Amino acid sequence: MSILNSVQKALKINLDAHIYGTFAEIGAGQEVANNFFKAGAASGTIAKTICAYDMIFSDSIYGKEESGRYVCKSRVQKMLDYEYDLVVQRLGKNRPDSKFFCFADTVSARNYKGTNEQHGWLGLKFQSKKSQQPSQIIVHTRMHDNTNLLQQKALGTLGTNIVYSSFYNTDKGVKEFVNSLMENLSTDRIEIDLISCSGPAFESLDERLLNLQLVESQITDAVVFDTCGKITLASDELYKKNILIARGSYRPPTLVNMDILSSGLANFSKDIESKKIVSLAEITISQLQHEGKIPHDDFLARVDLLASLGQMVMISSFKQYYKLSNFLYRFKPVNVALVLGTYNFMQIFDREYNQDIGKTLEAIGMLLRDNTKVYLYPYVENEGDDKIISLDNISVSKKNGPLLEYIRNSGHVKNLGDIDESILHIYSRKVLQMILDETQGWEKLVPLKVAQTIKDKCLFGINCSN
Repeated sequence: MSILNSVQKALKINLDAHIYGTFAEIGAGQEVANNFFKAGAASGTIAKTICAYDMIFSDSIYGKEESGRYVCKSRVQKMLDYEYDLVVQRLGKNRPDSKFFCFADTVSARNYKGTNEQHGWLGLKFQSKKSQQPSQIIVHTRMHDNTNLLQQKALGTLGTNIVYSSFYNTDKGVKEFVNSLMENLSTDRIEIDLISCSGPAFESLDERLLNLQLVESQITDAVVFDTCGKITLASDELYKKNILIARGSYRPPTLVNMDILSSGLANFSKDIESKKIVSLAEITISQLQHEGKIPHDDFLARVDLLASLGQMVMISSFKQYYKLSNFLYRFKPVNVALVLGTYNFMQIFDREYNQDIGKTLEAIGMLLRDNTKVYLYPYVENEGDDKIISLDNISVSKKNGPLLEYIRNSGHVKNLGDIDESILHIYSRKVLQMILDETQGWEKLVPLKVAQTIKDKCLFGINCSN
């Protein structure tokens, strides 16, 4: 089936006699409303358009933001609430068969010199059925076109997609809905890095799965969930912060995972002389996949378990660590700590691992920036083996030997101190197999909250029939 362009989508909505509402847009022109005007029959859909571009006008209508910002989620939320309530209040009795809506956006498009952050918040508050309680979707986007005009056009397409998909695609599944938001667009032009939704129209679409799909469909590089397991904007959490990232499968989170995080925080805090650190447990898409697919229940279980431990979670597409480092530096961090298993660190010296750039030397150079530290957690190769593998005794090829020695002497990479060596034999994959095989004793290998939650929610295929 062919994909409708923006004007065709707008026309279909305009010809729907029941859809009626308001467009409120701040910044980057009036490109979403413009698509509906250009399509024809706009009088059947548009009750009002407004652009409170001046800050004083905007504040007088929607109120001031505590942050002082205008391109933020709280601003678009105020716009949605105010304009939606107004259209229902004024037209509800006169149009009893209408499904009312308000589309709103607040955007900072490219300025003349291209020196500003180019992003925006777009949202729709709407009735999917007449007289129904409203549903809502809010999207954050980053714009990559190199001119203001192209960014305006891309935003017009994205906004039209949001309106169209919210009315017609919410019953088509997570993947189809997310991909429909990017129709007639490419990630070279625009990126969606957060989707927030609620209400009856989205009952069949889990918000966390929608954001996972953004990464899986390569629409964005990473998404972040807060300590309550709710989606949050990465820049809001990480901008100009001390950041610690610990990569793992967390399937399930074990005592070793928690030791890595706690010892990483202790070492990093001591080295930078600060306790104000944002800590994230990172899971890559490849670590979520099982037989080429991502089991959604499995993913939700890991986010829930880590949230129960008060841990933020990042889901990323970064197989290579230097790509993770590049992503973090988008947020101008004060300091960065990457906490890795020693075995995983050895991958950096693997030619295949770094084949898409200037091989090992460039990958390490991009990883080990001036304000970045890498902490290595040791491992034992075989259970019962007394030999602990750490930075002191890892082996690499003869060619990479001098590079490893330089890294050891640089101070950028160091062994984690004050770890619990008695638990090095614990691996997530072994714990998971014990759960599946109903082998007794797995509960002692994970935090108490994790064991209890796995049993209470029947996670990871555990037998809950008893």
